[in-house]
Amino acid sequence: MEAYKREFIQFLENAGVLKFGDFTAKSGRKIPYFINAGDIKTGDQISKLGEFYAKAYFEKVGNKRTVLYGPAYKGIPIAVSVACALSKEGLDVPFFFNRKEEKDHGEGGVFVGYKPQQNEEIVIVEDVITAGTAIRESMAILSGLKGTKVAATFVMVDRKEKGQTEKSAMAEVGEEYGFPVYSVVDVYDIIEYLEEDPANAENVERIRNYLAINGAKE
Repeated sequence: MEAYKREFIQFLENAGVLKFGDFTAKSGRKIPYFINAGDIKTGDQISKLGEFYAKAYFEKVGNKRTVLYGPAYKGIPIAVSVACALSKEGLDVPFFFNRKEEKDHGEGGVFVGYKPQQNEEIVIVEDVITAGTAIRESMAILSGLKGTKVAATFVMVDRKEKGQTEKSAMAEVGEEYGFPVYSVVDVYDIIEYLEEDPANAENVERIRNYLAINGAKE
């Protein structure tokens, strides 16, 4: 495993973002581990998270200027931290996010922050994709921005789970909307990391059993 992947998984675990147990995903699936960006609680943690996303951004997108979109609520601090991290590396990009309920006074509208312009490309930054539900919700919201297009989505972890078909949710989203979905690590990286310590044997077994049923066939 690449060193940065191990470092990232250690960071997620130490920050309480990566947990093991019994959880219910947004898709309704019962899952043996959970990735929750909402557990990022300090300035240092959110700053480091942005640096990992920025590393992935430069690796996949390069120095191209896009517009970052952070879906409410967890995507909001991620978008801000990634924009800050990119800026420190010399790439100043705008960002925006949505309100859960459209504002009917003041400036109004559903979006806060930068307003994407004609022909600009948008990059969605999310915490994780399980069945693709959250990304489809984001695409419905972004469809109101005429003349723009989503160029990519970045998430922390590729769960390698089936979406609406036997393919992974990330692959389905990419095919459906015509843009790539990138992740810093995937669930098999997490398994490899856990297997380095025999004390994690139960968690490894539970995740493998879950993937045997819900894992993507591709």
